[in-house]
Amino acid sequence: MRKIFYLKTCDTCKRIIKSLPNTKDFIFQDIKEEPITVKQLEELHHLSGNYESLFSKRAKLYKEMGLKDEKLSESDFKRYILEHYTFLNRPVIVIDNAVFVGNSPKTVQAAIDFLANE
Repeated sequence: MRKIFYLKTCDTCKRIIKSLPNTKDFIFQDIKEEPITVKQLEELHHLSGNYESLFSKRAKLYKEMGLKDEKLSESDFKRYILEHYTFLNRPVIVIDNAVFVGNSPKTVQAAIDFLANE
């Protein structure tokens, strides 16, 4: 599977997608218009190893809801991601059995390198 979970209104997501080589065979899913499903999230969990890595602690709701002051479990991370798209750390780039989560320069470069070396 080659898929990118992103927000089409997010300039950072758009910039990262533009920097990726050869994305013509990718499926793009705007998570605001087409929310992530339980099955998709479970597949991402399988690839990433945990829900916490898929969870955005930068989301405004994270602070507004006081979640930064709570000890969240893996099931909490999963539930919040499914409840509101803003909790998914994005973009999430899936290339076959590899997953690249978030917008850190290191993660983006790893995805670019992975695609360039195929």
